[in-house]
Amino acid sequence: MSELLVAENLQKSFRDGLRELHVLKGISLRVDKGELIAIMGHSGAGKSTLLHLFGGFDRPTGGKVYFDGADIYKLSDNELAYFRNRKIGFVFQFYCLLPEFSVLENVVLPAMISGRANNKKRASELIERVGLSERINHRPPQLSAGEMQRAGLARALMNEPEIVFADEPTGNLDADNSSSIMELIKGLNREEKQTFIIVTHEHDVAEKAERVLVIVDGGLEESRNLN
Repeated sequence: MSELLVAENLQKSFRDGLRELHVLKGISLRVDKGELIAIMGHSGAGKSTLLHLFGGFDRPTGGKVYFDGADIYKLSDNELAYFRNRKIGFVFQFYCLLPEFSVLENVVLPAMISGRANNKKRASELIERVGLSERINHRPPQLSAGEMQRAGLARALMNEPEIVFADEPTGNLDADNSSSIMELIKGLNREEKQTFIIVTHEHDVAEKAERVLVIVDGGLEESRNLN
């Protein structure tokens, strides 16, 4: 496997009144293409913050993130937006679907934003892949939580990203839907070599990953026991 994402001594601090909160204190990580990685940690440990730094949604206080060998934080804001649209997919805990759009329109949206052809064929294939063909013309308010997350996963894959970041993708789902979403993710990882980094607080979700990392006191440690 070849390296896809490399973080070196990544740090992030926030100002809280007169105090400076050091959330991430020097995180380093190497991610190979085709890996499925889970990142755990207690509430407030910085899991989502770390994912946002990996994906170029926020800039670090210190350290570097390399994607395919390029330092993403040397990019301008416009270049970062282009990078996010073309190179990564993002799955949100609360779906972030546009309620006035159908499932098909939500899934095809990243391609429209990128200026690519309005590729409804690929969108339809992805919707079928996640098991939503019968709901393709439904709008989010007409969907269950599990169906909305399936639509969110299809949307994240629309532009054929090199990596997908998933922020608590099962955190708002019941046990059956959680298991179903993780089986989809594992299938995509296994069959299509899609790279995933998943943030989760659920041990049964993390156990499905190849590698499990835990944020402890602002650092990142390899987990050897989830029990």
